[in-house]
Amino acid sequence: MEDVFLTQKGYEQLREELEFLKTTKRREISQAIAKARAMGDLSENAEYDAAKEAQGHLEKRIVELEDKLSRARIIENENIPTDKVYIGACVKLRDEDTKEESAYTLVSPAEADYTQNKLSIESPIGKALLGRKAGETVEIQVPAGILKYKIIEISR
Repeated sequence: MEDVFLTQKGYEQLREELEFLKTTKRREISQAIAKARAMGDLSENAEYDAAKEAQGHLEKRIVELEDKLSRARIIENENIPTDKVYIGACVKLRDEDTKEESAYTLVSPAEADYTQNKLSIESPIGKALLGRKAGETVEIQVPAGILKYKIIEISR
């Protein structure tokens, strides 16, 4: 199995989610199942079916989180060069067409969140930026066409 690269913050968020699911959420679903079971005939009990389905989804997510955390490598602890774009890098870009500037942090798919400007290294933009240096211009093929960015700055 391959490693899952996470920031320390990303690791802590996954660990907290796992703890919440294993304690609070499991208890809530267990109570919902018990309540539905108390209603009588389980063969035609929609509340019971819904609670059991929710339990299945919960257990699946718990297994996924445990797997990711068991394979996690904290990228702050890795000896990653800072002169090029690699996982964990904060990259300041300028759109060569609109001249707008934006900044993104490249993260593993497990941590990606576009609303927080965290791009997956497996996304088209993330893949195109990996290994590039400040000052380089990158053309990126995306479903909407071709994006052209200049890498202004790389930081950690």
